[in-house]
Amino acid sequence: MTAEIICVGTEILLGNIVNTNAAFMAEKLARLGISCYYQSVVGDNEGRLKEIALAAIKRSDIVIFSGGLGPTEDDLTKETVSEAFGRKLIEDEKAWKQIVKFFEKRKLKLTENNRKQALVPEGSVVLYNKNGTAPGIIIESDSTKAILLPGPPGELIPMWETYVDEYLMKQSAEFLLSETVKICGAGESMVETDLKDLIDGQANPTIATYAKVGEVHVRVTAKGSDEKECRKLIKPVVKEIKQRFGAKIFTTDENVTLEMSVIQLMMENKMTLTTAESLTGGMLCSRLVNVPGASNVLKQGLVTYSNKSKRKYLGVKRGTLDKHGAVSEQTAKEMAKGGAAQGKTDVCVSLTGIAGPGGGSEDKPVGLTYIAVCIDGKVKVREYLFEGERAKIRESATVAALTMLRSCLLESMTEKTFSTEK
Repeated sequence: MTAEIICVGTEILLGNIVNTNAAFMAEKLARLGISCYYQSVVGDNEGRLKEIALAAIKRSDIVIFSGGLGPTEDDLTKETVSEAFGRKLIEDEKAWKQIVKFFEKRKLKLTENNRKQALVPEGSVVLYNKNGTAPGIIIESDSTKAILLPGPPGELIPMWETYVDEYLMKQSAEFLLSETVKICGAGESMVETDLKDLIDGQANPTIATYAKVGEVHVRVTAKGSDEKECRKLIKPVVKEIKQRFGAKIFTTDENVTLEMSVIQLMMENKMTLTTAESLTGGMLCSRLVNVPGASNVLKQGLVTYSNKSKRKYLGVKRGTLDKHGAVSEQTAKEMAKGGAAQGKTDVCVSLTGIAGPGGGSEDKPVGLTYIAVCIDGKVKVREYLFEGERAKIRESATVAALTMLRSCLLESMTEKTFSTEK
């Protein structure tokens, strides 16, 4: 079964918004084992949209559209696709009632053109929208199927998870199941090399690696008659991957992030945390705060961008800054120790570095970063050299800090366990 993604909107072509929908849908299709051979972006033009829709319907089993379901005249996806399938539009009473309720609840004025959103192709499956006004639509014919979804990610993603995942799973003659092994502290090339024998010999299940910033995800996908058979096929492969990468694996749950695993680890061990950031400017703290329950662990986040603030809030010595500079192993160490002391927390992680594009030198180039972790008064410092633009360097440093923090926590727990056993 093959799928094709078409994202509609002139604003995407002009670069006014980033097309995150395509990435989300492509990843979801891959997880379902559905091959996606084409992705397209087309503006709000009826002729060009019709041309690309007709081509997609001919060559793909499933065509997924996002965007162009709004109330204005340039929202043409539904009308164009309906015409391509030879369907007329009729009003869906439930969709219209939901639109009216949406406006009443928010005390917004309902205009006549909003009624356009309640029109659906005759004989289609309507995906009711709990987060907006435009319903999604599934149109089926003997040769192909079209899925029309609203453009805003806040509407598309919940609609996909509520309706589309289940629908697509039912279209396959075989049951498909994936499990993702998430690895930190190892690059994609190293992971792929260490798994080369498994990848080369794969048949069912299949193994694929995906590089993220500071992480590598290994997806194991099996086909079978039911979930039980698929899990039986996946289990020994995942077990082998765990044996090869050990503690570098932070989860096999698709929904768990690196920061979630860190917070969970600290909660289990009743530990508290302070973050002390310079070049990342709060990015690390922000990622941790995204985790439900983070308040049980994270007690404070300090952004000490200037030397003065490093001295004032973290107790970094003036002599250390004068002799070694703000970007140094010594400063990172004092930031971590000072943050833990100031916050009265078990742990503090600190970051200092040069994000660029300026500020670098031969001795201290752009991307040079020091990360320190202080646990119960003991400090470890590591030097990194990240590449890329300013935003990429800051993001890489944030992920590296989470990875190092997790590694130091595991090491500390092992030492405590060993000490208790002795």
